Amino acid sequence: MTENAEKILKILSEKSVLKQKVFTNTLSVFNLLKDVLREMETEFVPKTHIPEKGKSFVFKERGDYQAELKVAGDMMIFGMHTNVFEFDRDHGVWKTSYVQSNKMSTYSGIINIYNFLADSFRFGRKEDLGYLVARIFINKDMRFFVEGKRQMGYYTDFGNTVLDKKILRDIIESSILYALDFDLLVPPYDRMKIASVAQIKEKRKKTHQQTGKRLGFNFNSDDVQGEKAKYSGK
Repeated sequence: MTENAEKILKILSEKSVLKQKVFTNTLSVFNLLKDVLREMETEFVPKTHIPEKGKSFVFKERGDYQAELKVAGDMMIFGMHTNVFEFDRDHGVWKTSYVQSNKMSTYSGIINIYNFLADSFRFGRKEDLGYLVARIFINKDMRFFVEGKRQMGYYTDFGNTVLDKKILRDIIESSILYALDFDLLVPPYDRMKIASVAQIKEKRKKTHQQTGKRLGFNFNSDDVQGEKAKYSGK
């Protein structure tokens, strides 16, 4: 074998084992997250049931890598990506002491949490928009951090905490609170003042009009601000 061939095999072997470990950890966390959602449904349904409208807190599993939680008029979508990712060199995670002492620790799986309107699914409005509320990064050591909107900013100490059920519950609850506080705003008048006949006919058939909680407004204003807020590792 050539020297380059041996290097290729060595890298493939090391990264394959590493990425499989990250994938296994991420899937384990995602399954635990679904358990937490089931438990929350059991806990919340008796307290949120509306006789005229039915359940206001409904969990559904959508295969191995996706789950949804309907909370009144909101739909929370939890999705695990099946690939393993590395951070670009400008990412703040490289500044943490944990990463600087263990470069392979940055390879991470991702669980995304999106917020949609429940009616977007109910009426099949495929053009409606959802918003990424948070994403959880999990590595080979079951260490994690969370990137997200406002409330999610405090799970940022990468390397010092192992992800567990209690923390997952807190992340889920924070995501729900953000979604419930993230209200549907009236679209700008200039966007709505002209409509075609085709749009009106389509709306009759499908209640079809692109809708999102901040359509036409600035969603980025709720981002966690600054590297110090994002990554508190020393």
